[in-house]
Amino acid sequence: MGRISLVVCDLVLSFMWIWAGVLVNILVHGVLGFSRKDTTGDIVRYLFSVISMFLFAFLQKLTKGGLYNPLTALASGVSGGFRGFIFSVLVRIPVEVMGSVLAVKHIIHVFPEIGKGPKLNVAIHHGALTEGILTFFIVMLSLGLTRKIPGSFFMKTWIASIAKLTLHVLGSDLTGGCMNPAAVMGWAYARGEHITKEHLLVYWLGPVKATLLAVWFFNVVFKPLTEEQQEKPKAKSE
Repeated sequence: MGRISLVVCDLVLSFMWIWAGVLVNILVHGVLGFSRKDTTGDIVRYLFSVISMFLFAFLQKLTKGGLYNPLTALASGVSGGFRGFIFSVLVRIPVEVMGSVLAVKHIIHVFPEIGKGPKLNVAIHHGALTEGILTFFIVMLSLGLTRKIPGSFFMKTWIASIAKLTLHVLGSDLTGGCMNPAAVMGWAYARGEHITKEHLLVYWLGPVKATLLAVWFFNVVFKPLTEEQQEKPKAKSE
């Protein structure tokens, strides 16, 4: 797929991702009538969230690389060489942020009573560390599923979805468990808080540093192990 088509896909998927989260909440708490404090309601919401992640995994496969999360684009860019890195940072990530901002504006226009997105409930440095740790583990898992672990699309998506949901739940009471700076940026922009120290440190700096660390750690630790395993059969055959 050409780069222009890829950028368009990023914009559309980012827009759709924000809407998907809102629609899941409206379906569970509005249409089905579950209380936000009801455990059953949480379980139903998690079920629809997993279905949503399967849908977006399929759309990413269908678009041959369309993304909605800047951290995924960053990890891909870092692994793809200098030109790929520049393209991700200067084009793909801003477009994904733009898609999220447009989505939130549209949502607020259609549903003025809708919530205002994730909120930080701990100190700034605690929040940055939380988002960083969550991001580190999900990026490591994504790299492993993409490059090193064989298996079907369904199995890989199932593992990734459950892992993302688990990490989200673990961080939800602290930072929202977002692991997606573009999604948070959309809501922060709507509140006029997109250039605050809290937003930049917790939802951008922490996750970005964690993503770079995860890519470096994965390449240093797991790549040599894989190459060694590949060399053993060759040595035996000789």
